[in-house]
Order: sequence, then C-alpha cells, then structure tokens
Amino acid sequence: MSAATSLALNTPAPTKVQRRVSRFPIKVPLDVTISRFGVSLTLPGRCTDLSEEGVGAMIAGDLSAGQRVGIEMRLPNVGLPLRTQAQVRYQGPMRCGLEFTALPREQRDMIRYWAQRSTADAAKTETARRSGGNAKVDSRASVSRGTKRIRISRPRTEVVAIVLAGLLALAAAGWWQWQRSWSDLESVSAGQIAPLRVSPEIMAARIVSKVEPVYPEEARRAGKQGLAVLDAVIAADGNVRRLSAISGDDALAKSAADAVRQWKFEPYRAEGRALEVETSIAVEFRLN
Repeated sequence: MSAATSLALNTPAPTKVQRRVSRFPIKVPLDVTISRFGVSLTLPGRCTDLSEEGVGAMIAGDLSAGQRVGIEMRLPNVGLPLRTQAQVRYQGPMRCGLEFTALPREQRDMIRYWAQRSTADAAKTETARRSGGNAKVDSRASVSRGTKRIRISRPRTEVVAIVLAGLLALAAAGWWQWQRSWSDLESVSAGQIAPLRVSPEIMAARIVSKVEPVYPEEARRAGKQGLAVLDAVIAADGNVRRLSAISGDDALAKSAADAVRQWKFEPYRAEGRALEVETSIAVEFRLN
C-alpha cells in the first residue's frame, strides 16, 4: 500500500485534426489551468460545444495555439466533474478550440452519457413544439373553413423595411448578449481569488509527514484494490484544508481521505509568500 501522484502532459506537436465525432452545444462554466513562469493560473470561461475529442469555449484570458492546459467542468445530469488535459488547437477573438490529450475511458463515457441525454431531451422538446404548432395550424384551419379569405397586400418596399428592421433588432440583441457574457467573464476573472493549481509531482516533493491509510476490512474481503484520487486544497501553512473524492471505490476513497487529512506539507511559496494551493493526490491500495 503506497501513495503516488501523477500528472501526464506529454503530447505531440500540434497537427491538423479531422473532426470524426459529433459536437453538441452546451453552456456551462469551464476552468482552464495554465502554467506561467512555473506558477499555475486558473482562467474562468464558458463552454460552447463539446465532443469526445475536444471542447469549444470562451476564455477570459489569452491562450496560444499548441499550448497545453488543464480543463475542469461539470456536465448537466453527471455527478462527477470532468477533469483532463488538452491542447489549444486554435485561438480566435473570444473563441478557442481545445483538443483532449489524455481523456480516460470513464470520462469519455461521461461525455457519451451526457450527449445521449441531451439528444433525447432535445428530441422530446422538438416533438412537443411540433405538436403544439400543428394544433395551432389545425385551429386556424377550422376557423378559416367557411370564411371568405381576405388578402391584404403590402408594398414590397414596406415588407423589405419590416424584414430589415427585424434583422437589425436581432443583431442588436445578439451583440448586447455577447457583451454581457464577456463582461461577466471579465468580472469573474478580476474578482475571483482561487487557489493556485499546482501539479501533484511538485506537492508530493513537499510532503513533510504523512499517515498511511488503513485498508478497509470490507474492501479487503471483497478483493477491492486500485487508486483513490482526491482533490486537495493545501493551506498556506501546509495543512490540508479541504478534500473531495474524484474517483475510486467509496470505501477506499474515504480511508484515503481520513489519512491525507493528517498529512503535512512544506508551504508552497511564490515571490517569497506562502500561498494556498490546489492539487490532486492519488493513494494506491493494493492487496498483498
């Protein structure tokens, strides 16, 4: 039984990617973690579309093509967060495309499950809309039976003017919504003070003391083993302030959390100041 940490970011050079899977529209918050001058920074954003290969997003910050980043987001109807690594494939005004580089099978299954639920819900909504529309058409048809239809023609210029006015109104509404969304992102970026995201390897080297987890007897009898991965917030004084399970058997994850809460880290410092940081801790349970 041992504790180990890992975070792989070994990815090939950027290449042109042929889209092989369907993308689905989605509007949920998205956190992008980047490394600058050896310090991890988290940029808030908003996801616009998602597939098994990557994600499109609006990010409140500058990224560059080929840059490797970390991604965290929560999908509707899915309990666990989606956390993975990605590479920036393109960066444009307000939009960027991120390709997954290390997507585990269980997280790929999470995306498939969400996509199936979203497609089914969209189909139900469309069916209900069409049913309602047909009912309205039928009611209009029943009223029009036996009634002499009167045609009122408008000059063509008047019709064109009405259409143009409608298009301008839609464009103005879209521009206002775009400005409001980006202002929200900028305000979050300026006002949010979140813990720095530090790689597991760096924090593993700063462990001062740790307590080995107790192998749950029930899990041992059931032959359960493997990794319990925890998301941890380490306070500026090196104590573990918050823990949450990311993956692994529930009993193993609980035992790992009970032990990790007693760990002590050397404070993480940047520019001579101790900082609160966030990292991942993987505890391995192995039957002898």
